Amino acid sequence: MITIAGLDKSYNGRQVLDRLDLTASPGEITLLVGANGCGKTTTLRHLCGLSAPDAGRIVIGSADLTTARIEALGQLSFLPQSPRFHVRLTAAEILAFYARLRGLPATRAGDVAKQWGLVDVLDRATGKLSGGMRQRLALAVFSLPEAPVLVLDEPGLSLDPQWRRTLQLELHAAARRGATVLIATHLLGEWNAQADRCLVLEGGRVRRELPPARLLDAFPFARREQELAARVV
Repeated sequence: MITIAGLDKSYNGRQVLDRLDLTASPGEITLLVGANGCGKTTTLRHLCGLSAPDAGRIVIGSADLTTARIEALGQLSFLPQSPRFHVRLTAAEILAFYARLRGLPATRAGDVAKQWGLVDVLDRATGKLSGGMRQRLALAVFSLPEAPVLVLDEPGLSLDPQWRRTLQLELHAAARRGATVLIATHLLGEWNAQADRCLVLEGGRVRRELPPARLLDAFPFARREQELAARVV
């Protein structure tokens, strides 16, 4: 469960989040959508403890992020929009490091490497991986702890259509196991009819909720972009 209440954040006098209220429930995939610059990434950074709000409260599970930070963040796995790894470390070294950090057995690193199709590149330095392969490595790291709360910022970027579909199937499976899944995205065509809820962030607040199977109707420009992309393919 994710609960955000009254979240405020300003940068250089500009209000980015304005008394934001948001909930995401176990067993569901919740989308957070909106125009570029509306505060989606800012919201996720605050939720994951990477930035501090000016005001408001964040609760992950039953733990308050301010008063029980370790307990709150221990329930969460976060995939940032642009994951970065040390260019000289291999994929295997990255997975081994994060497995140790989470107190997981080394076999778990092997499991997620197979899950995300990384077995053949484990000995390759991350600086020599393609963009799609680095994103799959980030998803493998993200998958290591099988956390009950999953937060993803534009997870489909750099992935080809097959791996985007695999990602969706993995997240649906996690939700069926009871995980809370929150995704910030602008790829509405990819997620149309693939979520349980869709929240629209405008002016620093969640202003409305959309039917998850009618995202393109609510955002005609996204339908047009999808049609143009289909013609190119």
